[in-house]
Amino acid sequence: MASRLVLALGDLFIPDRAADIPAKFKKLLAPGKIGQILCLGNITSKETYEFLRGIAPDLQIVKGDFDVDAPNLPLQKVVTHGSLRIGFTHGHTIIPPGDGDSLLIAARQMDVDILLWGGTHKFEAYEMEGKFFINPGSATGAMTTGWWPEEEDPTPSFCLMDVQGDVLVLYVYQLRKDANGAETVAVEKVSFRKNGGGVS
Repeated sequence: MASRLVLALGDLFIPDRAADIPAKFKKLLAPGKIGQILCLGNITSKETYEFLRGIAPDLQIVKGDFDVDAPNLPLQKVVTHGSLRIGFTHGHTIIPPGDGDSLLIAARQMDVDILLWGGTHKFEAYEMEGKFFINPGSATGAMTTGWWPEEEDPTPSFCLMDVQGDVLVLYVYQLRKDANGAETVAVEKVSFRKNGGGVS
């Protein structure tokens, strides 16, 4: 049986802004465990593309604002898992960036239950008007050209989604450093149910 797990990640920027996907993440992203990848753009290298293709052959990609070598990638896509329609886009076409109302409009235009977007390099997940919005952040923790709080760097993160009928279980993986610089992978779980079930 093929895996139901869907990997959502983006804003990798290898080697432009980050050397590689963190080793602790690479260990978790072993081939054969993930059924599909939704990549929100800014891969920026063929090697990164090949790495992702090795994790799951069903690699769905949208164009990020720095994917200049891939002019034919679409700006948005929709996939269906169970009874859920999942839309994804890089986010540079959402104005103002990350704005909830603008994201809601995009979700309605795409006719999706769940909308993934990138570009901010910061994980977010919330429900609004019966739709679920997810930003997986940057899998490498790449710096961003946008506004970022002083003394704070992006936290590397990605999401795994497990769809069971009309329920999406979201697992958020974040690479955190303690005061001594030791890295640990923190995992949080959020569930979304279509048609008024909400987030838990």
